[in-house]
Amino acid sequence: MSVITVALIGTLTYWIFFVLDPYILSWQCLNRPIVVAPILGLLLGDFQTGIIMGASLESIFMGISAIGGSVPADALSASIVAVCYTILTGSNVETGLAIALPIGTVMASLSSVVLSFSSALAPYWEKLAVSGKPRAFLAQNLVFSGLIYPLPNVIIIFLGIAFGVTGLSNTLNALPPFVMTGLTAASSMMVAVGFAILISMIWSKDVASFFFVGYVMAKILKMDSLSIAIIGGAIAITMFFYEKQLIDVKNSMVVSEKKSPDDEEDFF
Repeated sequence: MSVITVALIGTLTYWIFFVLDPYILSWQCLNRPIVVAPILGLLLGDFQTGIIMGASLESIFMGISAIGGSVPADALSASIVAVCYTILTGSNVETGLAIALPIGTVMASLSSVVLSFSSALAPYWEKLAVSGKPRAFLAQNLVFSGLIYPLPNVIIIFLGIAFGVTGLSNTLNALPPFVMTGLTAASSMMVAVGFAILISMIWSKDVASFFFVGYVMAKILKMDSLSIAIIGGAIAITMFFYEKQLIDVKNSMVVSEKKSPDDEEDFF
């Protein structure tokens, strides 16, 4: 498969998921790396690499989110470029992961710049909405969201894959072995950092014990991820129904306490 073909497939995949998920389906998480990377890998003829990179990239980006005025790295563009680079050059997954986060950060900054220019159109759209022309308002919104807004990113991604992958590959191949070893170690650490960011958001004394139990199961007992996931799912389901039963019992007690004074009045 030629470089231009890969660039076209990657760019089209980015465009579809960029428009489909947040603007048409109201963000159903279809633009996440764990979904995009396997599909792109399948389209490029290397489904296994897509699955591996999708899981690894999701581990990196799943704890990164837009909170307040923060601008998180663009996981979609990072996934597209990293998967295309890895499949085109035949590099190992660690090298592709190492370039993902810088690319996502740059693309997120570019999107913020484009979005700031689009804010100038807000008064016109407000006037159009107030004028009672919903079809014109919807049409212009779809044109801007589907064509104008993602266009700069689409152009950069296409040019980056079509003309930048080869140069980047040659540059990485020319680096000393110890630099590539460092990049491999850094990419492995990014997966751990992604998990750490996610854990820091949900950490509490109620779930702390499960973290250490999972660590013992994985590192000491040498259990595979699927077995741990099945056990964790069974525990979660059991706790869900147990807490639901406690809530039902508590609600029934409250209802019975409310009814008891009326029963006494009826008796006397």
